[in-house]
Amino acid sequence: MTTQISPSPGRWVDDGWNTTVRMGVVVPHADVGPENELRAMAPDHLSVHAGRLHFSAMRAGGEMDPTIPHDPVRAFTEPPHLDNCVEQLAQAPLDVIGCAFTSSAYKHGPRGEHALAARLAEHARGMPVTTTCLAAEQAIRALGVDRLALVNPPWFDEELSAAGAAYFTALGVDVVHHGACGLRSGQPHITPPALYDWIRSIAGGASAVFVAGNGMRAVGIISALEDRLGIPVLTANQVLLWHVMELTGTTVSRPGYGKLMNMYPST
Repeated sequence: MTTQISPSPGRWVDDGWNTTVRMGVVVPHADVGPENELRAMAPDHLSVHAGRLHFSAMRAGGEMDPTIPHDPVRAFTEPPHLDNCVEQLAQAPLDVIGCAFTSSAYKHGPRGEHALAARLAEHARGMPVTTTCLAAEQAIRALGVDRLALVNPPWFDEELSAAGAAYFTALGVDVVHHGACGLRSGQPHITPPALYDWIRSIAGGASAVFVAGNGMRAVGIISALEDRLGIPVLTANQVLLWHVMELTGTTVSRPGYGKLMNMYPST
């Protein structure tokens, strides 16, 4: 008789399930930026799982219109499509859901963004729901920011950028600069050296920088910019992950991703 011996537990390799927090994130259908950045920053015990929603301003290959039209921006958060996406994502064993888009918040303002999060929470099986701009609001308050330099993607036109300034002004923040960064429009054209050089040229007089737009490559330059400018640097996906960690009680220090992500001791 042959006795079969099972492998010892020490022989198992990581299968991706050993996470204590699972974050669902809603992203535009062709946008890989939020997932890339969230996974780069996420601590080992937090995993990221995306649900995709069609956004007509994005084309094959992740290319954007030179400036995105405003009607799709407004329509992106209207029911029922976003609600259905959240409801489907919430069928997975998740702990929290984040919505990784910025421009729609600019169109309906802080009150509309709070109402959106409350509406989506009704479809989320009781788990918390946050959005990029709600997370930015909480981060600005946590850091005591009173003068903000707001940097938008090159695919945000002047009207949308002004709406962003109005959003943060409504929160009681003095927006000392707002505008699209002076780089070529399109996700593949945003590089760390170019964005770093542009931001450091416009941040004078600010007590913090917020690099908006979840599709804009930005988290890799946070630490270098903070060293150069001497002020906190926030980005869309950084604040979203930070707020998710806040909501789930996983306040873990993440060196390299700015003052915001290092406000707590490692656990």
